[in-house]
Amino acid sequence: MVQISEDLFAALRALDTPTVCNALEALDQDYRTTGFTSEPLVCTRSEQMPMVGYARTATIRARTPPPGTAAEVRDLRIAYYRYVEQAPRPTIAVLQDLDPKPGFGAFWGEVQTTVHMALGCQGLVTNGSVRDLDMAAPGFQMLAGSVGPSHAWVHLEEIETTVTVADMTVRSGDLIHADRHGAVVIPDRLVDKVPEMAGVLMRREAVLLQRARLPGFNAEAIAEALATADDIH
Repeated sequence: MVQISEDLFAALRALDTPTVCNALEALDQDYRTTGFTSEPLVCTRSEQMPMVGYARTATIRARTPPPGTAAEVRDLRIAYYRYVEQAPRPTIAVLQDLDPKPGFGAFWGEVQTTVHMALGCQGLVTNGSVRDLDMAAPGFQMLAGSVGPSHAWVHLEEIETTVTVADMTVRSGDLIHADRHGAVVIPDRLVDKVPEMAGVLMRREAVLLQRARLPGFNAEAIAEALATADDIH
């Protein structure tokens, strides 16, 4: 895990998640098919700016009661909170619901969003469900598989483990970029190159967009614009 500077954090927050995906694809074509969510997620605050943070991972279940004693369940929950608040920050919770039908019970609501935000966590990505939408901590972003009313028997299974959410595999400490479109893991070896590459790609797109908004635009103009865009580095 590479800890990045505040300047780099700010540069990444200024980009939307599709643009980050574009930059990663340009830097390494393997990222055309891996590293991002590819299943629909509900975004509870679509108007918010993108979030960038270090992953805090865990797995949950909700259809059956938790194994172990009440004390063991409580101890695991406390260990999880201690893990969430660890440096570096900010963090993003990434929880995989292991139930055969994910989302049967919601881990996330008014209490958990408030607690997590107080521990330095700015949002979550989960294939599970969320609830208490109007009472969730202000500013806490949620990308979830569904919205539901009950927490059922929801409990933690394992913490600080590799998880897969909406086809995105995440290790503890991975750098996550997420907004209303979904989420992507930014690999350590490429993170410092993403803002510059994003700028190059946006300049290339601007050439075609500007032409397309002019009167008399046609297919020939597209060919000219694309030739010009290819020369932008």
